[in-house]
Amino acid sequence: MPNTTDSTDRTDRTTTDADEFTVTPYAVEGEIDYEKLLERFGADPLTDEQIDRLPDHPAIRRRTFYAGRDVDRSLEAAESGDPHAVVTGRGPSGPMHLGHVLPLYLAKRFQRETGATVYVPLSDDEKFLAKELSFAEIGEHTRENLRDVLAVGLDPDRTRIVVDTADADVVYPIAVRLAKHLTPATVEAVYGEQDTVGLQFYPAVQATHLLLPQLVAGRQPTLVPIAVDQDPHVRVCRDVAAKEALPVEKPGALLGRFLPSLEGPGKMSSSGEAASIELTDDPETVAETIRTHAYTGGRATLEEHRERGGDPSVDVPFQYLRFFFEEDDGELERIAREYRSGDLLSGELKDLAIERITDFLADHQRRRAALGSLADALEPYRLTREERTAALESAAVPTSFRG
Repeated sequence: MPNTTDSTDRTDRTTTDADEFTVTPYAVEGEIDYEKLLERFGADPLTDEQIDRLPDHPAIRRRTFYAGRDVDRSLEAAESGDPHAVVTGRGPSGPMHLGHVLPLYLAKRFQRETGATVYVPLSDDEKFLAKELSFAEIGEHTRENLRDVLAVGLDPDRTRIVVDTADADVVYPIAVRLAKHLTPATVEAVYGEQDTVGLQFYPAVQATHLLLPQLVAGRQPTLVPIAVDQDPHVRVCRDVAAKEALPVEKPGALLGRFLPSLEGPGKMSSSGEAASIELTDDPETVAETIRTHAYTGGRATLEEHRERGGDPSVDVPFQYLRFFFEEDDGELERIAREYRSGDLLSGELKDLAIERITDFLADHQRRRAALGSLADALEPYRLTREERTAALESAAVPTSFRG
């Protein structure tokens, strides 16, 4: 059984006594020590056995996703053919880039290999509260992001996409019930002081997202693959689930490292201030972005590089291959070996990354272009009337709250 105690009554928004780095859902600063984060968050490193039992994906094999909670519960359900779910999501505050889509393609791999049901909530309400954007701007980003989510190619029979404002008839009543178990002190301890009461309430909405698969379809293990800065959402939800008498298990988590920004190690920025590769970029834009902005581990001169070799551990094009774009471990090691020896030049490594990324985006964009009407494409992924009723009944929402 999963643990029954997850304390969130501590200050989680500072990371070390020396304030060496900060990791929260709203701010990531400094050089991240991933092992210290595990101590702070109370999560466990993935074991070799768990890696072998999880879906075969480079982000898991190479420990981009390196830690978790209650992972074994989902593994056991998958191996026995029992119901289980994966929840991932998107905050539509701008165009989607490569860092945003990795968890969605990982969820697709889970769905294909384990039969998981996948839930994808879009938190348009949170982004309106947290960003200096109008309702109209958030709405346009939501529509464009939905096209990219649909282009991933998830199975509509095993996928539900939920948009907070569009599905408020389900999300809001459940969030109200869960909010009764969240104190302002807990929210501030985990997230820091919030600018609005809307953001203070939002953790209850996030908890609703993570519990929704079970409220719709019954008690089952739920795994949430997320970058480590989003882990507070899972911890708060686990705490609320332990307090609220609902027919659910506490959700588990897979915690991932950040895809490096083009400028070097660290989290990819979604602010629009840092260069990034968007999912709608054409090949020429991708090539220009990589060649102009991608930090390399090569040497200052050709002669020095041939003599001393490059450092793939800090080279962003190599890290993109490692995170996602080179499935074959042997091929990845060959690339690293030739780069370290100086046989492979930084420009050649950039060209290889450009080729792999543009091939990936071509497939994604082809599926995106084939969607046609967004409303028609989205309809098979929406909660049915029966599923909405089941969720509200599972949460014991009074009839007067229902639409």
